[in-house]
Amino acid sequence: MKFGKRLKQQIQETLPGWRDKFLSYKELKKLVRSISSAPTLLNGSLEYGRAEEEFVYLLNNEIEKFNTFFMEQEEDFVIRNKELQQRIQRVIDIWGPNGNHPSEADCKEEMAKIRKDIVDFHGEMVLLVNYSNVNYTGLAKILKKYDKRTGGLLRLPFIQKVLQQPFFTTDLISKLVKQCESTIEAVFPVEDEEKTREAREAIIVAGEGIFRNTVAALQSMQEIRRGSSTYGHFSLPPLNLPDSELIQSVQLNSPIPIV
Repeated sequence: MKFGKRLKQQIQETLPGWRDKFLSYKELKKLVRSISSAPTLLNGSLEYGRAEEEFVYLLNNEIEKFNTFFMEQEEDFVIRNKELQQRIQRVIDIWGPNGNHPSEADCKEEMAKIRKDIVDFHGEMVLLVNYSNVNYTGLAKILKKYDKRTGGLLRLPFIQKVLQQPFFTTDLISKLVKQCESTIEAVFPVEDEEKTREAREAIIVAGEGIFRNTVAALQSMQEIRRGSSTYGHFSLPPLNLPDSELIQSVQLNSPIPIV
C-alpha cells in the first residue's frame, strides 16, 4: 500500500479528535510536484531557494503541530495514569477485604469500571505511539521525494533534527504502557483457561471502540517497522513480535510492550 493511502486509512481509524493532527502529506506532495515540474526552478537559482524555504517552512510547521499535540497527550496520560492508580487504591481501601466497608460485589463492580478505563487508556497510548511512527515515516518519505525530484539534499539534516523532537521520543509513553501492563497483571490476574476466555471477551466488549483502533494501529506499526527491500537508514526498527502474538497480546489482558 502506498504511504498516502496508508496515512488516509490511519487517519480514518484513529480517534476523531486526532484526525487533523497528522502530517499534511497530500499538500506537501503537491508542493514537491510543483517545485520539481517548474522549468525555471533550477537547483541553485534564487527561485529554487525560495521554493525550498517554503517547503522547509511548511515542514517545520508540521513538526510544531506534532510536538504540541504529542506533549499535550503525554501530559494528559501522566495525569490519567495517576488517577487510575488512586481509583484502584480507593476501591481497595473502601470495599476490599481489609477495607472500611468490605463488599465483594461493590469491589467487583467498581473494578470492572476501572478495567474498562485501563483498556481505553492503554489503547490511546498505543495510538499515540502509532501517531509518532506514522508521522515520522511520512516526513522521511516526503523528504525522500523532495531530494529525488529536485536534486536537493534536505533529507539527512532534516531527519537528524526530527530525531530530537518531542513527538519522536516515546520513552515516557513506553514507561506508562509498562506500568499499565503491571497494573492489569496485579489487579486483574487470569488464573485458568476459562477465566482467560472470559477476561478476553470482557475486555473486548469494554474497550470496543478503542480496541478496534488499537489493533489497527499495532498492525500499522508492524508494517511500517517491518524490514523489506526498501528498509534503510531512515526506517523505524522492526517490532520483535510476530503477527499472532502481536494481536493476541492486545486481545488478552497483557498489552504489548512498546520499545
